[in-house]
Amino acid sequence: MNHKRPLLRRIFPSLPLTIMVIVFWLLMSDSFSVGLLALGLLLGLVVPLFAARLDREFARIGTLRPVPKLLVTTLWDILVSNIEVAGQVLGKESRIHPGFVWIPLDIANVHGIAALTSMITLTPGTVSAALSDDRKYLLVHVLNLDDEQHLITEIKRRYEAPLMEIFP
Repeated sequence: MNHKRPLLRRIFPSLPLTIMVIVFWLLMSDSFSVGLLALGLLLGLVVPLFAARLDREFARIGTLRPVPKLLVTTLWDILVSNIEVAGQVLGKESRIHPGFVWIPLDIANVHGIAALTSMITLTPGTVSAALSDDRKYLLVHVLNLDDEQHLITEIKRRYEAPLMEIFP
């Protein structure tokens, strides 16, 4: 018995995505022509084929109880970091000590890791630079690195721990 997908399903793995790509392509174009339509149709065929090959990991949500406090913490850290970075940039350059830190991760959920990297990058003075292939370590660049262990502890306490409750 042949369990292969039908030809139409192989060509159009996701008809809604195909239509969405074509529509967005046409909306982003500043004019309309047969060539632009043809290119939109080509993109509408190719993009879903590649998207279908992506490894999907669906979000598992635990509890949303930590979300309000996590949002307040993140917004507060963004505010305070803006002030600190402005002081560092406007101050003496010799007082800035940039550096990279590998942060060991306890969180395993890819959606939680994505949220963590976003929060770190949103906070001025820090940028998520790389994730190890095994998703066990996150490389973070810091504008002013005074105490590596303190940075690791704060990121794990303020961001990773609540995210582990949200994304078990």
